[in-house]
Formats: sequence, C-alpha cells, structure tokens
Amino acid sequence: MTSEYVTFGLMPAMRAGGVQADGAYQTHRDFLDFVVDGRPLLARLADLDAVSPLTADTGPAAFADQVRRLLLEAEPPLAGSRFIIYGCPECEGPECGALTAVIERDGPDVIWRDFGWQTGETPDAERDGYHDIGPYRFHGERYRAALKRLLTADGAPAPGIPTGPRALLIGPRAAVLAKLAAALRRIGVGAEITLDAVGAHADELRKYGVVVFGGTVRDDERDAVRRAFAAACSEAVCVTALAPIVPLLVAQVVQALDRTPQDRRLLGLTAVAGGAEALVEIASACRVRLVAHRLDRLSRPRTHALLDAVLPPGTHRVPLDPRAVRGRSFLVARTNDTVRITPVER
Repeated sequence: MTSEYVTFGLMPAMRAGGVQADGAYQTHRDFLDFVVDGRPLLARLADLDAVSPLTADTGPAAFADQVRRLLLEAEPPLAGSRFIIYGCPECEGPECGALTAVIERDGPDVIWRDFGWQTGETPDAERDGYHDIGPYRFHGERYRAALKRLLTADGAPAPGIPTGPRALLIGPRAAVLAKLAAALRRIGVGAEITLDAVGAHADELRKYGVVVFGGTVRDDERDAVRRAFAAACSEAVCVTALAPIVPLLVAQVVQALDRTPQDRRLLGLTAVAGGAEALVEIASACRVRLVAHRLDRLSRPRTHALLDAVLPPGTHRVPLDPRAVRGRSFLVARTNDTVRITPVER
C-alpha cells in the first residue's frame, strides 16, 4: 500500500455540450472534478468523456448523498467497496460504463486504489484496470474537510455549490432565438427569451451564466442590460450572436459558460489570415473536433466537419477546405471539456 501522501481538492469543471456536425446533441454538464496533487484527475485519464458524481443538476438530496458516499458515511454503491469516480455524462447510468475505484480507510487516512473501467458487477482488473493511476493516500482530516465544505451543518448542499447553467436570450421571440432556446434546453442548459431584462429582480439576474443578444438588439439596449446585470453583481458573460446558425450559437453559449482559469485551459484556436489553415493548440493529448459554420448565398446555414482526431500536445496546423470557409465563416474547435470559436478572415 502506498505510504506517500498526495493532496486532495475539488474544482469546478464542465463537459461541453453542443450540437454536433451530424445534428446529434451532446449534453452539457457542470460538475466538481477531483484535484490530486494539484492536477485534475480527469486530465490523467486518456481523454475520458465522463463526469464525476458531484454534478450540478442531480438535485440537492442526490448531491448530498454523493458527498456522504465519498466521505464513507454511506455504503458503497458497488460490490468490493467500489465507488463511481466518473460516469457517463449522457445517461448517468452504469450500463454505459464507469470509472470506479476502491475507497477505504487506513487508520486516519483515506485510500483510493484499483482504478478500473467497469460495465458489469465487477471490473476485470487485468483488462480494464488503470494501472498507471493511483493508489492515492490522502490525509483523512484534509480529505474530509474538502468534502464537508460542500454541505451545511444539517447535511444540505452548501450555498455557492454550482447549479445547472442558464442562459438569457435578449431579443424578439423569432425563429433563431426560439430554436436556440430549444437546442440549449436539449443539451441541459436552461434558456429563457425576453425583450427587456432591465426591470428584472437582481436575484433572478444572478441565476444566469450567460446573456445572448440577438442580432436586432440595438447598442443602447445592450448597454442597459449590461448595466442591470452589473448592478445585480452578476458574473454573467454577455455575448452578441455571431450569425443565425443554431449550432454556432450553442457553441457561443457553452464557451461563455466556461469558467476554467486561463492557465488551465487546454485548447486554443486561431484562423490564419487568408483562411488557408487553422492553428489548434492543445496542452495535453486529447480528442479534438474542428467544424466550420457559414451561411451560403441564400443565407442557409452550412456545416463542414474538418477534423476529428486524437492529437498530441503542441500546435497543429489544419488545412481548411476552401469550400467550407467561403463567405462569412466561423471555426468551432472542441474537446470534451472546452469549446473555442474564431472567425475566418479572408
């Protein structure tokens, strides 16, 4: 058993939702990730598309139950003292598979060990084990303190625990905003449409993480809304719709919802002047998807998939198909947890 201590912490994270190039929807999930020795644990797991049990949309009772399990105050959900560390972001059920580990006490300490991918009653340690992950020994008192900060004295989730994301769409209830609201709700982001948010109560404004201005909203109207959100001490990010293309607008919202500190962001995207290529920068090996969005001459949205590959760390030059970036075009790059958008300048 390992005798070296590692630190334990928690940090906000997200699984980026969106509308994919083939029209399929990918659910957006906000959650708390585990930080081991200063590094998010999920980042060590070969680009695993998963979320921790500490998700914002599980409801207060279920969230508190998950915390108590990690505190070892409740029975493990799986045989062999195994706990779900990361699960499917779409269905949350074990049928799709989950990364599990044994969590146990060792005197005053807490040990996480025997990480493995599990789809049945027990994992096959030889075939599905993550042999380069763990075991981890945590100081029990510090481990429990980090988790107990998530709960109040009576066992309810503490104030400040992230809730499900919400977006406020400003503009007429026209086709584009209505379709955007429907798409956001489909991926798990709450969305409402209004013509004027200036008179709304401050508590209501603080519930939103992003504000999207439709293309017909005037500059003075945008300024008034920004002042109202500032007066409410809201941290919402305000963006203006780039183009009437729903998947692009969904990507705008998801990018705005990302609260990851700049020094922890894994993905960068730049379109080279002239539209010949894109520069994709990644900090660690991961799957990257690159899509181009544009309007054709009849103002119909067009989507072109340009890249879908696991890339090593570094800067990658991706040639752009001229047919994909004709006219006013935008590139959207995404990993499991990050979305980046850039216009194509021609």
